[in-house]
Amino acid sequence: MSLSDDRRAERRLARSLSLRALVPNAITAAALCSGLTGIRFAIAGDFEKAVQAIILAGLLDGIDGRAARLLKAQSRFGAELDSLADSISFGVAPALIVYLWALRDLPSLGWIAALAFAICCVLRLARFNARIDLVDQPHKQAGFLTGVPAPVGAGLAFLPIYLWIASGMVEFSNAVAVSVWMLLIAFLMISSLPTLSWSRVRPPSQLRIGLLALIGIMMAALLIEPWWSLAGLTIIYLAFVPYGIARYMRLKRRGAAPPDPSAPSHQADSVPPTV
Repeated sequence: MSLSDDRRAERRLARSLSLRALVPNAITAAALCSGLTGIRFAIAGDFEKAVQAIILAGLLDGIDGRAARLLKAQSRFGAELDSLADSISFGVAPALIVYLWALRDLPSLGWIAALAFAICCVLRLARFNARIDLVDQPHKQAGFLTGVPAPVGAGLAFLPIYLWIASGMVEFSNAVAVSVWMLLIAFLMISSLPTLSWSRVRPPSQLRIGLLALIGIMMAALLIEPWWSLAGLTIIYLAFVPYGIARYMRLKRRGAAPPDPSAPSHQADSVPPTV
């Protein structure tokens, strides 16, 4: 690479780190710090705060992409930062938290299950990055995702912890059952199953007022009974997985649905802040 090429690369990096671009990237960095802090809480044995830290990371991860689009601050640097942060916050951190909570009682199988979850999360993010510029993506063109998004996968992995905290029953921390559960969620993340994305969720107009009321009730439930509510939301999401597959197959039989012009151009595990 010549000196002029080096200077052009430096100028492009400087533009990607402008003050405007720092806002979504700072949110991504905050999400990463929240995920790492979840590991710290798990080491201290405070699993409630550990899970809350990962949930906060997921909320921040859902904001950074929208902030980047609003500020027109997309850059390749931010896309790479987002993927690296997601791999830690929603792959490595949940795997370690669940391992320290229950899987260490079964060192061999438990550690393999934790490793499988973390590796599958990283592989999912790598697959998304590799396909980001491909035109031929049947699931995306029909408004679906491929597999379970990384933040959602982290939330699903915590289902046994939600139930354990809410009920106080030690049966939910059974190392064998939790290992199998982690392997199942790992498979869902790297699978090629079509899953529903927000762009495909269009409730009938006559139900939208009721849906708003339901969302309000759900928020109240999260404040009053957060762990039972999180468990319920997780189970509802899992129930929608076969529905999404069936809906995609119906669309496929009728012919590929045209791309949704109102949907973001990159539908993934939370749109990267700078894609």
